Amino acid sequence: MHSHILEKYHQKDRSNLIALLQDVQEVYGYLPEKALRDISNHIDIPLSGVYGVATFYNQFRLTPLGKNVIRVCRGTACHVKNSANILTAMETELGIQSGQTTRDKLFTLETVACIGACSIAPVININEEYYGRVTVKEIPRILNKYKKEETVKHKLEEKVSA
Repeated sequence: MHSHILEKYHQKDRSNLIALLQDVQEVYGYLPEKALRDISNHIDIPLSGVYGVATFYNQFRLTPLGKNVIRVCRGTACHVKNSANILTAMETELGIQSGQTTRDKLFTLETVACIGACSIAPVININEEYYGRVTVKEIPRILNKYKKEETVKHKLEEKVSA
């Protein structure tokens, strides 16, 4: 783990646990197991205690995010407009459940309480892009856009390295 993160915090000071977890996640995008062990040793808390805090707060994640993070709104307006069907279609199309990342690390699927775009419900967000009035039928097309971008990027990288 980056020792510069640990150096900012006094050894054996258990009050720094959440701040340490936040700093590590900011660097890595998630909380790697080795980092959790290092934190446990640094502030003298059993590893189970560190895991307990990391799993209690939903701001922390123990696995890396996919390249494209899909957020399906489950707020009231979206719920009324059948966002549950949108979520099910996403899960089926990607072969994962909400909270998981595809094996190829291309997509992470999450649900959120409200995206704040109720007038165009149901809404999904992929990275910084919003899709409103989404239908189940549109899901494959939307996902293919991101799959194609990845394919084009790989082909460009192959040409550059050749």
